[in-house]
Parts: sequence; C-alpha cells; structure tokens
Amino acid sequence: MSQPDKRQGVGSVLEIQEALTEATTAAVQRFGEAFNRHDLDAVIAAMTEDCVLESTFPQPDGTRYEGQDAIRAYWEELFRFFRSSSQAVFETEEMFAAGDRCVFRWIYCWVDEDGKPGHLRGIDVFRVRDGKVAEKLVYAKANP
Repeated sequence: MSQPDKRQGVGSVLEIQEALTEATTAAVQRFGEAFNRHDLDAVIAAMTEDCVLESTFPQPDGTRYEGQDAIRAYWEELFRFFRSSSQAVFETEEMFAAGDRCVFRWIYCWVDEDGKPGHLRGIDVFRVRDGKVAEKLVYAKANP
C-alpha cells in the first residue's frame, strides 16, 4: 500500500493561507478606496459590527474606539477636516498581508487654506474577519 503524499496536505494549507491573504488584501483595498472617497457609509459597511479602531490622538497612545457607532462618530469629525482640503488623499507607500493581517504604509497629503502643501506618514495594522475590517491600529510619525 502506498503512503499518502504529505506534500498535498501542506499544499492545501498553503493554498488556504494564500486565499485568506488575498481576501484580506481585497478587504483592506475596498476599505481604503471608500476612505479616500470620504464615503463614511461605505467605510463603516467595510467594517465588522464589533470593529476596533485605535487612533493616533492624543499622543502618545491615541484613543480606542469600539463598535461601528463609536467609530462613525470619530470619523464624521475627521472627514469634515479632510473635506477642508480639496486635495486631501491617502497614498499607498507599501502594503502587504499574511493571513488575516495586513500592514498598510501610507502618506497623507493635503493642501491647507493658504495653498501650502503638507503631509503625514504612518502605518495601519489591520485584522480582517469574514471579508471586513475587524481592527485598525493607526501609527503615525508626528512631532511630539
């Protein structure tokens, strides 16, 4: 009697992991596209009901928001700020994922009321569950 091919089992595990990674990347990309459109309804729809957001303010530890209602209230104010600059946008510097985790390195660029450009660089660490963002931890370079 022949032995089962052990590589087949490993291949299956790797294929499952790769599919999860692809789904995670797609979920974060959908989230990011909605965020750049400042489409709050689409952003919230891209998150789980029990989602968690850890913001960067106040420094040094930021604030933790739990659930869609709390996150929506926070982002409503943030999006008002974003809309004050017609050229405000997050640009991807790098993104990579493994399983249900994704790291998104970004630069946020804007033009202020005086026409002066500005930017902020940072990283978001995401956890995705069932095709939606379940956790978004934000870290940004800023002056102390």
